[in-house]
Amino acid sequence: MAVALDYNGEIALISGGATGLGFAIARAFGLCGATIALNDLAEDRVAAACERLRTEAIACRGSAADVRDAEAVSTLISATEEELGAPSIVVANAGLYPNTPFLDLSETEWDRVIDTNLKGVFLLCQAAARSMVRAGVAGRIIVISSTAAQRAIGGWSHYCTSKAAAVMLTRAMALELGPHGIRVNTVLPGYIDVDEGGQHLSLAYREGARAAAPLGRAGTPEDVARGVLLLASPLADYISGAAVVIDGAASAGPVGLRVVDP
Repeated sequence: MAVALDYNGEIALISGGATGLGFAIARAFGLCGATIALNDLAEDRVAAACERLRTEAIACRGSAADVRDAEAVSTLISATEEELGAPSIVVANAGLYPNTPFLDLSETEWDRVIDTNLKGVFLLCQAAARSMVRAGVAGRIIVISSTAAQRAIGGWSHYCTSKAAAVMLTRAMALELGPHGIRVNTVLPGYIDVDEGGQHLSLAYREGARAAAPLGRAGTPEDVARGVLLLASPLADYISGAAVVIDGAASAGPVGLRVVDP
């Protein structure tokens, strides 16, 4: 069976789409023909990202909205419906990953990470799913989690917790939205080299994470974008409630550790 990744006529809503993984995902869908509804927190970031997409002949509508704010999310979905139609693809990508030791972690920082990485996913996906159901669209929702959902990492108690919870939320959504023809999956990227983020991570951590992948190279935003494209495609028509790891096998086991000498 030959299946082309053709998203002409599709409306893809990407949160946190101005930079990094979100931008790569928006660009990938756009290059495959989708009209992009790009969301991020600040107007200037949204405008710059849409302009970059338009230079590649990608149709883009930008909206600044805080995914932690239910009213802002509702307005985002309503504006998308009015201008483009109900989204058929939603990628919940917006997220934060500050690093603070557990004993030093403030309630304010905990709330900011949980509200963005978990509550924001809930609000966006619920509003988008309601839009899909109203329009009778058999949509696809993809949540961007992390391999931090599977193992604890020092300084990321809030981040790991939020990403693990997002995996379970994905399963719950897949269960309840399946009867409406809506598929819901999550991807768990490992360490990904991004130009715009990760500067707060130590050099030792970044170098160690790059070296951990048995495939022998660091992951790129495009690697994650291709996984998302696959899950939104007809090739994945019977895949829902899945958590797909994209990390070059870094989480499969320790690189270089041998029980016996080769």
